[in-house]
Amino acid sequence: MKATPLPPLIAVVGCDGSGKSTVTEVLRDWLAETRPAQICHLGKQSGNIGRQIARLPMFGRKLDKSIHSRAQKAQTDKGPGLATALVIYGFSMRRVRRFARMMRLRRAGNTIIADRFPQLKVPGPMDGLGLAGASDSGPVGVLKRMEYRRYAAMVANRPDLVIRLNVSLEVALARKPDHRPSSLARKVADVPRLTFEGAPIVDISADQPLEQVLAQAKAAITAKLIELGSPAA
Repeated sequence: MKATPLPPLIAVVGCDGSGKSTVTEVLRDWLAETRPAQICHLGKQSGNIGRQIARLPMFGRKLDKSIHSRAQKAQTDKGPGLATALVIYGFSMRRVRRFARMMRLRRAGNTIIADRFPQLKVPGPMDGLGLAGASDSGPVGVLKRMEYRRYAAMVANRPDLVIRLNVSLEVALARKPDHRPSSLARKVADVPRLTFEGAPIVDISADQPLEQVLAQAKAAITAKLIELGSPAA
């Protein structure tokens, strides 16, 4: 007996400032006119937490700088110490839990719009492995291998379509003035390198007016729905 195919899984990825949140909300509402549809945010939220800390009175900025410094050191040749590795692993498990929730919603019959998506190709802030540069030995090495296995299990569920929003650094900085320029620059550079295990990718310039971005995204999704034999939105 042939298994019933799961509803479509569409991922929207891009740097902060590319308009992911707005685009995913509009696409979800548009799809919901013809089918059950849900947005699932697959970020770890570590950046948002850091910015909330920075806004705390008196010591907020100093504490945020300390956390950021530790995170940067974790990417060096020495890699993170055990305490930092545990924090990084904890944030990764937050993504794992969100991914599991997304798959439950998909199995329940919902078309999924994923805001971000895990990937193995590019370590770091664009939804990649946090412990890729960690030591292979000791407790840190155990955490590193556990994180990799969790990510490998997630990326095995390849999206039916990836909408990749490419934004220039200038536009991203204008839209996200509270973000670190160095962090945005890295993300802008990393986005075109993401491949998502060979999933179909449609590149859209997020520097365009929102109406144009949405029109191109809807056209790509409509074509994919037709290809999958799913009713077009």
